[in-house]
Amino acid sequence: MRYFIEFSYKGTAYNGWQRQNNALGIQEVLEGALQKILRQEVEVTGSSRTDTGVHATQQFAHFDLPNEVSDPDQLVYKLNSLLPFDIAVANILPVGDDVNSRFAATSRMYEYRISFVKNPFLKDQACFMRPGLDVKRMNEAAAVLLMHTDFESFSKVHTNVNNFRCTISEAEWTEAGNMLIFRVRANRFLRGMVRALVGTMLDIGRGKRSVAEFEEIILSKNRKKAGAQAPAEGLFLVEVAYPDDLFLPVN
Repeated sequence: MRYFIEFSYKGTAYNGWQRQNNALGIQEVLEGALQKILRQEVEVTGSSRTDTGVHATQQFAHFDLPNEVSDPDQLVYKLNSLLPFDIAVANILPVGDDVNSRFAATSRMYEYRISFVKNPFLKDQACFMRPGLDVKRMNEAAAVLLMHTDFESFSKVHTNVNNFRCTISEAEWTEAGNMLIFRVRANRFLRGMVRALVGTMLDIGRGKRSVAEFEEIILSKNRKKAGAQAPAEGLFLVEVAYPDDLFLPVN
């Protein structure tokens, strides 16, 4: 039987999602909790990878078991009792045996959160900076993203991907009180892509680059021409979307 696990996490204490030999990843912690409760080897495959310090308010992964989970809600309860407070499970959902949490996703949405005032309750969960950004020009740049599909300029170099094509369906900066939030939705994202996009658009907001230069950076397919990555703590994976009929009824 294959199951999807829906969960969230604060990524501050972890070296990203992926299991690693010399650092603690969220994948390792989640697998350890499942194995302890189910008393068998369990390997989880995530829908998306997040970097060190990046958070997720909605993340999915899948895992396989030889037998059916008799009470998914009870498994959720046991996992949350065992997991550290910065990782929380929302659901265990049965799916078909060939459904992959990564490849079945139709879109993913990220948010980048900036605070213009010091707020102790946003420590490690927002990027703090001075006000004065030209948000109108930043949104003009965000609109340019919808016109392109090759984002090699915003990908980490030496990454093992077949291509750099992503279809961005939504990209917008919005102001809410003392917060500035960038939301971007696409069918897929490249490694480091959102933080590189944010860092480059912040340069536009500060008047260091023009919107025309931003499009030239996209067309150049050269990471060296884009801006520096924005800090990790402001980035959240907030939604992973799947077809409505993907999940099976619980017996």
